[in-house]
Amino acid sequence: MEQYREYGEQVRVVRPLRNDGTYPGMDRGELLVPRGSIGVVIGRGTFLQDQVIYTVNFLEAGRVVGCRQEELIDADAPWVPTRYEFRDKVTPAIPLGINGETVVSPGTVGEVCKVLRDLPDGVAYHVNFAGRVLQVPEQALTDPTEEQPS
Repeated sequence: MEQYREYGEQVRVVRPLRNDGTYPGMDRGELLVPRGSIGVVIGRGTFLQDQVIYTVNFLEAGRVVGCRQEELIDADAPWVPTRYEFRDKVTPAIPLGINGETVVSPGTVGEVCKVLRDLPDGVAYHVNFAGRVLQVPEQALTDPTEEQPS
């Protein structure tokens, strides 16, 4: 049986929360609360009679957002912060290759489609570069909006 979260309990959100169209004053898809943010449970309800939805006040973000059970962990549970999140744009800092052949050059912009935070060698990402998805370690990626050293 699923254990319910209680009023006043501190929780951490494990994925970025984006507006699904129900949050007023913001565009659909806009980031409401970044992954890793800590909030306080202020209510509990159900959606479609079988999904538990918690109302969580994310004080730092200044937002009250509905969260599903699987999106939350205890605030003091182990947490691995990451530099990028789902849908973030990234570019390789080095040439990326398969079997010695470069398949993605630095400067090519890709989109993060999955975050892999529990790998033995550290954080990595599945990144979509124009239809080709590669698993790339965090240290091999940069933000395309940051100025690169020449």
